[in-house]
Amino acid sequence: MIRRLSTILSAASAFVLASPLLAMAQEAAAATGHPSALRAGLIALAANIGIGVAAAGCGLGQGKLGASAMESIGRNPNSAGRIFVPMIVGLAFIEALTLYSLVMAFVLQAKM
Repeated sequence: MIRRLSTILSAASAFVLASPLLAMAQEAAAATGHPSALRAGLIALAANIGIGVAAAGCGLGQGKLGASAMESIGRNPNSAGRIFVPMIVGLAFIEALTLYSLVMAFVLQAKM
């Protein structure tokens, strides 16, 4: 638990320390008259982070759903037919979230 908390805190502190760099880069780009390069970079970063977080979250959700379904089938093998259809529907909903984030990444890339 402490190790996980330290990992989360170190990631959050790295983000907080990097935030002023983005602001300074934006000011420098505005001063030179080339804000489009920074804008394109930030849009690409947002698209990549969005699809990465969505893929990671959906992967965790699919793993949890599969593990729960297999555990319940293992406890009661007669319920396999009743568990299969809701499991597939749940997997489809989870995968739809990843596809929505992929579409949003494409929309962001089109704005560059």
